[in-house]
Amino acid sequence: MPEPEFQPERMFQVLEEHGVRFVLIGGFAAVIHGSPYVTTDIDLVPEGSLENLGRLSAALRAMSARVWTASEPDGIPFDQDAASIADVRVWNLVTDLGRLDLTFEPAGTSGYEDLAGSATRLEISGTHVDVATLADIIRSKEAAGRDKDRLVLPVLRRLLGALENEEHRPSPEL
Repeated sequence: MPEPEFQPERMFQVLEEHGVRFVLIGGFAAVIHGSPYVTTDIDLVPEGSLENLGRLSAALRAMSARVWTASEPDGIPFDQDAASIADVRVWNLVTDLGRLDLTFEPAGTSGYEDLAGSATRLEISGTHVDVATLADIIRSKEAAGRDKDRLVLPVLRRLLGALENEEHRPSPEL
């Protein structure tokens, strides 16, 4: 059975409806910053309070979240709550809206507080999403050291350089 259609905008809506605080990181965040690489999941760093994780738990139930594994791409049902979500530091999930990965401390970071301070709040299809900076995405991918990350890092670094040059370019006089 094929995985559900990837609907990131709808995922963000469900998370916002439940009041979940998180920072978007990973490939989808890189795409928002201009990366040409396609991704088929979203990676979130949730704020770790039990209150927020309770809201996250409710949002995961609303999306029919299941544990994803390569041998069970439809997912394995699991009973979760705020405490059980907090007990596992990385969750690979599949929902009715597509793949969703949760991590409390992405490689190279100390987690939500580290990323939230410099994240940019963007409106995506009418939903507010805190998106990690491209520099933080690069920092995390460098620290992870996975082959798939090493593949995209040169492009992300060039993109960051171009964005930084654009920010420092003097405005034309009118």
